[in-house]
Amino acid sequence: MPTITRFEDIKAWQTARELVNLIYDLSDKAPFARDFGLKDQMRRAAVSVMSNIAEGFESRTQPLFIDFLGRAKGSAGEVRAQAYVALDRSYVTQPEFDQLFDLADKCSRQLSRFVSYLGTTSNSRHVRETRVEYNVPTC
Repeated sequence: MPTITRFEDIKAWQTARELVNLIYDLSDKAPFARDFGLKDQMRRAAVSVMSNIAEGFESRTQPLFIDFLGRAKGSAGEVRAQAYVALDRSYVTQPEFDQLFDLADKCSRQLSRFVSYLGTTSNSRHVRETRVEYNVPTC
C-alpha cells in the first residue's frame, strides 16, 4: 500500500484536480462562458471536491476527515448533475459530457472506497500528526 503524507498524494484529490481543470477549460468556451450562473456553480462545486479532501486531510481526527470526504463526494455528485444541464443547453458536446461525467464519477467512486477503508481502520482517531505516515490503498 502506498503511503500518504500529503493530501496531494490522495488519488481522489488528483482526479478532482483533473476535473477542475476540465471544467475551467470547457466553461471558458462560448456559449458556456456566457452562462455565468452555471459556469460559476460548476467551478465552485469542482473546487469544493478538491478543497474538502485537502481540508479533511489536514483536520484533527479521522471522523472529521471522513466527514469532509463525504462533503467532497456530495460536490462530485453536484458536478455530475450540473453536467446534464450543460449538455441539455448544448454548452458541451456528448464526448465532452462523457469525459466530464466519467471524471466526476471516478472521483466519487474513489472517495467511496477511501471512506470505506478509513471506516475499517479505527486504530487511530488522529488523521494528521507531525511526521506521521498513513498507509492506504490506491483508489
